[in-house]
Amino acid sequence: MQEVLSEAFETEDKELLIDEIMNQYGQDILRLVYSYVRNKEVAEDLTQDIFVKCYKSLHTYTGKAKIRTWLWRIAINHCKDYLKSWHYKHMVTVETEKIDRPTHTTEQVIIQQEEDEELIQAIMSLPLLYREAIYLFYYEDLSIKEIAQITGIGTNTVKTRLRRAKALLKEQLEE
Repeated sequence: MQEVLSEAFETEDKELLIDEIMNQYGQDILRLVYSYVRNKEVAEDLTQDIFVKCYKSLHTYTGKAKIRTWLWRIAINHCKDYLKSWHYKHMVTVETEKIDRPTHTTEQVIIQQEEDEELIQAIMSLPLLYREAIYLFYYEDLSIKEIAQITGIGTNTVKTRLRRAKALLKEQLEE
């Protein structure tokens, strides 16, 4: 990715870079956005907006962080802005089908389907700050340091949110 990034800035071929970013991170960003808005259509629209914003902001990428970290920061900020917007607060949305994580084998899906659904429902019922930490840590496999960098909070705060989120999940799943 870094080679493509360097080449894209040297040749100013932003379309090549954005295409590569969308192919590599599109589904991950869609799932991340869905974890915030809980609506497939809205998540798809916001994901498209995020990639447009990314395209327009490519010149601001300095290379100090990984491209993934930079993209996640844009996505999270965009989601938070949407959740604060008048549109979100005043429009009624209907829950639609869920966006599933990619699966490995059919057998695994059949065995884990009920437990996974219960866990997903429990995670989606968590307050946003805990849901965000859980999603980034367990579903995106980001380190605590990366989560802190992406969310703009301290590493100890990330650890606390993960601990509290796990306690809330344990409590919900034991009921």
